[in-house]
Amino acid sequence: MRQPVPAMTRAMPWLVGTAGASAVLLGAFGAHALRGVLDAGGRELWHTASQYHFWHALALALACLAPPTRARRCALGAFACGLVLFCGSLYALALGAPRWCGAITPLGGLAFIVGWIALGLAFHRTDKVAS
Repeated sequence: MRQPVPAMTRAMPWLVGTAGASAVLLGAFGAHALRGVLDAGGRELWHTASQYHFWHALALALACLAPPTRARRCALGAFACGLVLFCGSLYALALGAPRWCGAITPLGGLAFIVGWIALGLAFHRTDKVAS
């Protein structure tokens, strides 16, 4: 009899696909639709957001390859949270959101850091088991 697939495992492909597709869409939107709308500062914020968005969409995909541990779940959650908080706040600031939204950005950066540490632990623990 087949074991049921945990909800987190079923959600991972959707999370990765949504993160990657939205990175491409928002990057293209910023490059084309917002070309004459954003000032230099706004374009720089948008560029930074889309770069981090894309790289951390790839980090989500990499996290899916880690063994199914608490560290992997932590990495997936932290990367997803970082995408929303870090990238989302930068996109919002580029579009003219109030400056206080910038206070959210470091929380997203912290989430990215936690995600990378958790991802490293997920693979490190696998290495220890395999040895």
